[in-house]
Amino acid sequence: MGARLHKLAHDLRTTFWVVPSVLVALGTAAAFAAVAAEGADWIPEPLQSLLYEGGESGARTLLGAIATSTIGVTGTLFSITIAALTLASSQMGPRLLDNFTRDRGNQVVLGVFLGTFAYCLVVLRQVRGGEDELFVPRLALAGAMALAALCVALLVYYVHHMSTRINIDTVIDLVRRELFAALDSLTLGEPEPNTLEPGDIDLDWSSARPLTDRRNGYLQELDVESLADWAQEAGARVRLLVRPGDFVVAGGCVALVHPAGTQGAEEAVARATALGAKRTSGSDLEYSVRQLVEVAVRALSPGINDPMTAIAVLDQLGSALCRVVPRSFPTGVTIRDGRVVLLRPVSDYAGLVDVCFDMIRQNGAGSPSVAIRLLEILALVAEQERDPHRLAVLRIHADKVVSDARKAVTNKEDLRDLMARRRAFGAVAAHGGPARRAEP
Repeated sequence: MGARLHKLAHDLRTTFWVVPSVLVALGTAAAFAAVAAEGADWIPEPLQSLLYEGGESGARTLLGAIATSTIGVTGTLFSITIAALTLASSQMGPRLLDNFTRDRGNQVVLGVFLGTFAYCLVVLRQVRGGEDELFVPRLALAGAMALAALCVALLVYYVHHMSTRINIDTVIDLVRRELFAALDSLTLGEPEPNTLEPGDIDLDWSSARPLTDRRNGYLQELDVESLADWAQEAGARVRLLVRPGDFVVAGGCVALVHPAGTQGAEEAVARATALGAKRTSGSDLEYSVRQLVEVAVRALSPGINDPMTAIAVLDQLGSALCRVVPRSFPTGVTIRDGRVVLLRPVSDYAGLVDVCFDMIRQNGAGSPSVAIRLLEILALVAEQERDPHRLAVLRIHADKVVSDARKAVTNKEDLRDLMARRRAFGAVAAHGGPARRAEP
């Protein structure tokens, strides 16, 4: 159940309606509390003079005006916002719209406007006229006017906030922050201790039983510890064939269990995994990378032709790889009592670099500026990276950039600049030192 609870918590954090619903409930409760506190003697005398002094008809007019204006502005404001986001998604990609819907600023603004509307409705129904039953909740009306002033301030904030949010550089920076958070949580500060003997991981799975899943969707959460605990108790070992971010087809094989006669393996795997209709950044290291890459690929399309955006994405991807330099990747091996109980596929450095650069290189092969910047980013990463296996991965990508550019770039001067960057990368990767921009 751990994976499903994690998925539920993630969904609640990223769902647009949770914060507005809470603020509407708070607004309703505050209205009842303010009406109930009417006439209390704990209000200081200086504040008494600031309370509403009008009559019953004026109170109804005031509350009606605030309620009508807040709900009207809310509808108009968010209709315009949706139209702006629709236009922005054509350039940045529809998957990035999640960054706007789960933005806390947007949720709070909507919640305050709707909460003010609910507050005014509750107070309005308490206002009574007539000489015998006259009741005008002065304290509650003062609260309504304070909420109206807050709504005006939030309106100004929202216009500024959204105008900066749909800026492409701001969007890239927001996704970069998510990527950094994923790198910090899904990679290790120190390598995992190796307590296995050579050959312990090369287990024989030929007699293992395949496990299928009746569900359909992307693997969003995986509870490694609970599945490993079950395998230990059952005296079995499990080999998962999917990782967070992979798409699971109903009836497809998702794992192997050994011994083949182990009971309850399908249920254990189902409890330890949570599927959904889309990929999320919770446990998927490559999700945020793919969001950045999508922005770059769209920018390089003939319809947009914006290499500067692609270069900005490359800069952020380079900074992410530099952040990984002192960190290690999980091995995917879980051990209990000196015995391997769970094997699972995990992201590694080569796969991360492939996701970062392959699609951008393929779509930007005909753009010398993008190819040159890609080689410069590889050199900047190689300047900090000293692991020989990781440097070999970077060399492969540098060679791919040169190979594609030779086929797509026809200008000899551009090719000469490109080769100069390749030589600079080679020098840095071989001997270290600062990655300086090569002179033609």
